[in-house]
Amino acid sequence: MSPFLFWIFAVLTVIFGAAVVLNRNPVASALSVVVSFLGLSALFMSLDAFFVGIIQVLVYAGAVMVLFLFIIMLLDIRAEERRRINFGSPLPAALE
Repeated sequence: MSPFLFWIFAVLTVIFGAAVVLNRNPVASALSVVVSFLGLSALFMSLDAFFVGIIQVLVYAGAVMVLFLFIIMLLDIRAEERRRINFGSPLPAALE
């Protein structure tokens, strides 16, 4: 692999790795992990480690990230953001 492609995939992996930490939206963060895994698999393939690169895409970017996205969608984060704590109420939140 040419050094130009190596640097493209290395920068892509680092940028989307930082985007995982910096994104406030968990869905965007999970999708950034997928792109970071794809860049990492391209780096593995540039080292002639084709099996590791393909397993990286199939297992991590495919199965694990689909599971993460499924769990994030099930959590319904918007409902958690709408829930407010009422400190002025004498009753617990479960009794209201």
